[in-house]
Amino acid sequence: MTGKKGWGSTVAGWFIEREEGADREPGAGMSAEEAEALINEASGAASSPEAYANPSPTQNVFQTAPPPATGGQVDFEAVFDAAGVDAEERGRVARTVELLRSLPAGTDATVKKQIVEASLKAFGVPIEKIIEAGVEEIQALDGYIRNGAADNEKLMQESDSRIKQYEEEIRNIRAIMQQSVSELQNVIKVCNDKKLEVQQVLEFFGQAKVAEVVRESPKLHDPSATPDAAAS
Repeated sequence: MTGKKGWGSTVAGWFIEREEGADREPGAGMSAEEAEALINEASGAASSPEAYANPSPTQNVFQTAPPPATGGQVDFEAVFDAAGVDAEERGRVARTVELLRSLPAGTDATVKKQIVEASLKAFGVPIEKIIEAGVEEIQALDGYIRNGAADNEKLMQESDSRIKQYEEEIRNIRAIMQQSVSELQNVIKVCNDKKLEVQQVLEFFGQAKVAEVVRESPKLHDPSATPDAAAS
């Protein structure tokens, strides 16, 4: 980082560090390598869930529960409301943002500051109030990220626990299935062994005699007969 490094530690780590010149318009005198570096920095560890693994006092900035993000989208006004950021004050921040965006991209930073400060004074808006509200918004957003990361971590842990439970249940079910198959195989074996034992008696009397008894007995059926023939 350059000598201007410090935003990241100025207010308890709420601010995102940027290289000097990172506030330029995309493509304004910036190489492809510089643009890629800025994109990587903006989406890097400072904004990753892992960066918010530790508890933070900003987790307690909300006066009421902020709304959950739906589909990754955030209702910023509702988040600021939950954090108690005054609506009028954040309206001033929004107008200041619009004023900054309206300035030509190549305007010198000092000139920008003079224009903005002069405009704010003309409308009687205290700069300190805007700064205070701006930091409140950043604090609320940081707390929202941290709360979301904490909720995500809890969900991951609960989901992992449920997956392990399901995996254990699957193992138990498969063990039961295997046991049932093994028991069936054993039943088939012992039954066939018993059939052979009884078959020795029938073979003693001869096949013709056995066939005759089977035909005459109402309790027996010819295994070679079709179901319809056996029923008749």
